[in-house]
Amino acid sequence: MTSLVRQLGRRSVTRRALIRNTSRLAGAAATVAAVRGLFPAGAMAADAGLETTKALLGYIALTDASPLIIAKEKGLFDKYGMKDVDVQKQASWGTTRDNIELGSSSGGIDGAHILSPFPYLISTGKVTKNNVKVPMYILARLNTNGQAISVASSYLPLGVKLDSKVLKAPFAKMKAAGQAAKVAMTFPGGTHDVWLRYWLAAGGIDPDKDVETIVVPPPQMVANMKVGTMEAFCVGEPWNSQLVHQSAGFTALVTGELWKDHPEKSFSMRADYVDKNPKATAALLAAVLEAQQWCDADANKEEMCSIVGKRAWFNVPPEDIVDRAKGDIDYGDGRKVAKSPLLMKFWRDFASYPFKSHEQWFLTEDIRWGYYTPSEIDTKKLVDQVNREDLWRAAAKTIGAKPADIPASTSRGKETFFDGKVFDPAAPEAYLKSLDIKRVA
Repeated sequence: MTSLVRQLGRRSVTRRALIRNTSRLAGAAATVAAVRGLFPAGAMAADAGLETTKALLGYIALTDASPLIIAKEKGLFDKYGMKDVDVQKQASWGTTRDNIELGSSSGGIDGAHILSPFPYLISTGKVTKNNVKVPMYILARLNTNGQAISVASSYLPLGVKLDSKVLKAPFAKMKAAGQAAKVAMTFPGGTHDVWLRYWLAAGGIDPDKDVETIVVPPPQMVANMKVGTMEAFCVGEPWNSQLVHQSAGFTALVTGELWKDHPEKSFSMRADYVDKNPKATAALLAAVLEAQQWCDADANKEEMCSIVGKRAWFNVPPEDIVDRAKGDIDYGDGRKVAKSPLLMKFWRDFASYPFKSHEQWFLTEDIRWGYYTPSEIDTKKLVDQVNREDLWRAAAKTIGAKPADIPASTSRGKETFFDGKVFDPAAPEAYLKSLDIKRVA
């Protein structure tokens, strides 16, 4: 795979794929005002003059969808007047994309628990039918950390961990024999794709030339590993933990080892819903942020996992979810870590805030792997169009968040990765230049 086109069979687009939403500035001011004026800090609300009490939201069966599920189960949407919110399971990220394209008025959804780069790929028409641009806004980050790269049991003797270099020779042998090793992720250009690619490339394995990178929906990862479909995969929990519990493979690394406290999923909505319903959006966002605070409390982890594990949500035994949710990691290769600081975070350490600098990195990585060409997007401009951290700040005040929980800047500054590479959001070109394996000069 050398491009998103090859993965999805979509036509490529030109630099015209940038969003041109001319009404955004006026809509932004109106929406921020709506958030700030909707409720007194932390107060209950009946309807507060909401434009609608309805929203259809999608989720994939991954632990980082918990805030949406908890907001529904704990009545937080109701608390802020959104009494008709439906949180619907999606079969795959492709299904999520299709339903966002449709919108609720045409049988789809208004927003979703989503891979953080996905709203950019949809907004620019990179992954939509006929490359139609469907403008989206990122309203919050749902979590940091909490994903993993898992490997088939046959590779246990190699001691595969953070350094993927030990797989280079066996993968080369498979390719020479005419059957390239398959490695799986969940959607091209998404978070699991870039973690897997970063890990392989850091060990000298080209994810486009030395292996075959395939797409598998998260809930199907374990079953596919058990029948030998792939040698490795990258996905969120609880699927890595389930793989270990079923003795079908082991965790080489959790993704926080690649990049500590890295951004992961987001809460994102169609821009037309937000622009049409600023008060309803404010209410939804307040409910989600409050749910994130609840999910992040250590005392609530057991209950959270019991709720999301229900048949109506994940249909997964809570024991497959709870250990890693607490930071207790059994890698399945003899390593066990208790209370890891690399556990999934929903609120603490600014986990909920959508840093613009992080989205700059995702776009830079998507350029690295050929999903965008450098000339077709202005990454800073695109982030400013899609990222609505302004709404997050207003919603955080609405729920009475402590000032210390609200970042002073839209940038977390320079980020250092496990292999020593440094991303400076003020100089993304220098980061790209420092990388040996890439699809861009």
